[in-house]
Amino acid sequence: MELDLTPKLAKKLYGGDGGAYYAWCPNELPMLREGNIGAAKLALEKNGFALPRYSDSAKVAYVLQGSGVTGIVLPEKEEKVLPIKKGDAIALPFGVVTWWHNKEDTELVVLFLGDTSKAHKSGSFTDFSLTGSNGIFTGFSTEFVSRAWDLDESVVKTLVGSQSRTGIVKLDPSCKMPEPKKEHYNGMALNCEEAPLDVDIKDGGKVVVLNTKNLPLVGEVGLGADLVRLNGKAMCSPGFSCDSALQVTYIVRGSGRVQVVGVDGKRVLETTIKAGSLFIVPRFFVVSKIADPDGMDWFSIITTPNPIFTHLAGRTSVWKALSPEVLQAAFGVPPDVEQKFSSKRKAEEIFFPPPN
Repeated sequence: MELDLTPKLAKKLYGGDGGAYYAWCPNELPMLREGNIGAAKLALEKNGFALPRYSDSAKVAYVLQGSGVTGIVLPEKEEKVLPIKKGDAIALPFGVVTWWHNKEDTELVVLFLGDTSKAHKSGSFTDFSLTGSNGIFTGFSTEFVSRAWDLDESVVKTLVGSQSRTGIVKLDPSCKMPEPKKEHYNGMALNCEEAPLDVDIKDGGKVVVLNTKNLPLVGEVGLGADLVRLNGKAMCSPGFSCDSALQVTYIVRGSGRVQVVGVDGKRVLETTIKAGSLFIVPRFFVVSKIADPDGMDWFSIITTPNPIFTHLAGRTSVWKALSPEVLQAAFGVPPDVEQKFSSKRKAEEIFFPPPN
């Protein structure tokens, strides 16, 4: 069966005045199920509040737009209240309870990418709400709620009877919420737009890699991530994950062209990718991208916390390590052709500026 790698947009699952929740469906993007990957987006309007919940999947959250506040409770730990803004990446291990709030005029948009290998549904996140019409209070009987929290039955009836809201709500502007603390941010999140660059190539592009060194919590999540910013008309070297990891890519800004080559040298994807689209590169498949004139940014997760890539062009490519005799024999070409091939791309790393 041929793999369908066509990039897809997210679809709205629910929402209201406070915002909306979107997700990518594994029926439309089969590689989600194939790779045990979930993908979703939360968009909060001003005063929007995503009710407290936990998930059946470990995730990396990435703030695509706006600023706001998130509350995070690790198992048997105190609540951390973080200020968040565009470019922030947050590791969310199993068992974490989160809530999200936007008090600004600009819409707050958060991307979630994660591992669904232990989830109820492969390729999809299942969230468990603590409150609301589908929260745990509506499932337990009055007796159980009363005994668990040591409450009078009248209080329980008021509590349970108030759970009419679902998922995302719009708070009254006068509603007071916890103030974020900068000290809570450290160790819980990393801003990929402000972090030291791992790769910076003039006229080519920039990369920030999220791993256990700069955000130790990703080790618990079991995922690595990176933010790549490719300059206009620049090219990303063909390459593949050499540690059997899948790469899940969300286009944050701009557009460009992508090609993916798989088994038996077959090109399995050639298309234009635009902001908002998601696509997945299978294990060991080779991928390359060329940005349109305005450039292209993407955020990716890799299904290992410290990914290793092999590039096939540029100074660090595997071709540079192979001896000329092997290249001549492998390609079946005369020495002068091999020399022309080997003499190129001696200085560039993984991004190639546009031709003059």
